[in-house]
Amino acid sequence: MPKHYKGWRQFFLEPWFLKVLLIINVLGSIYGYYWYRVQLQLTSPKFWIFIPDSPLSTTLFSLSILLILLKREIPFLKFLAVITVIKYGFWAVFVNTHYWLLSGQIHWVEVMLWLSHLGMAIEGIIYLRFFLPSSLEGGVVAVWIVINDYVDYAWDLHPYLYLQAQLPVVEFFTYCLTFVLLFVIIISVWRVKRENKL
Repeated sequence: MPKHYKGWRQFFLEPWFLKVLLIINVLGSIYGYYWYRVQLQLTSPKFWIFIPDSPLSTTLFSLSILLILLKREIPFLKFLAVITVIKYGFWAVFVNTHYWLLSGQIHWVEVMLWLSHLGMAIEGIIYLRFFLPSSLEGGVVAVWIVINDYVDYAWDLHPYLYLQAQLPVVEFFTYCLTFVLLFVIIISVWRVKRENKL
């Protein structure tokens, strides 16, 4: 990550802001694992890494923020974190919105989840500019998000949905979202190569 940014970019690297963001993501991760508690209990531990998609992504993002505060560099971890918080942030926003459209019911818990996951996606988009990958790192992240989709829907390990009727639409949206993120990964790798030539 470049050592210096000016203007608005520097604001997102201010220690006080990073500490607030760290606390928010840690608390969100804890609640997220609690949310997935039933699905984790009913799933073999060897598949647990594929179950709590959102809290795992915010855990990775928390570690990334901590690394910035400690002035340490693990570019792969940081890039994986931003891509997954973007993916599962938008995924949950879509799932909750789709549920509201189908059921006509809106509960405060879903509103809270909608807002918090939108925040996940936004933070990922903001920090994507700071966490650019090498070709290898981008390739590994791309493979991971594709594998995760396969496991979720081919092995039926996707996060529980509010309604079973949501599955076909959510599955299609997930694949579309992954396709968009693969394009984002390609652009990110290209940006690194361009900056290295300058």
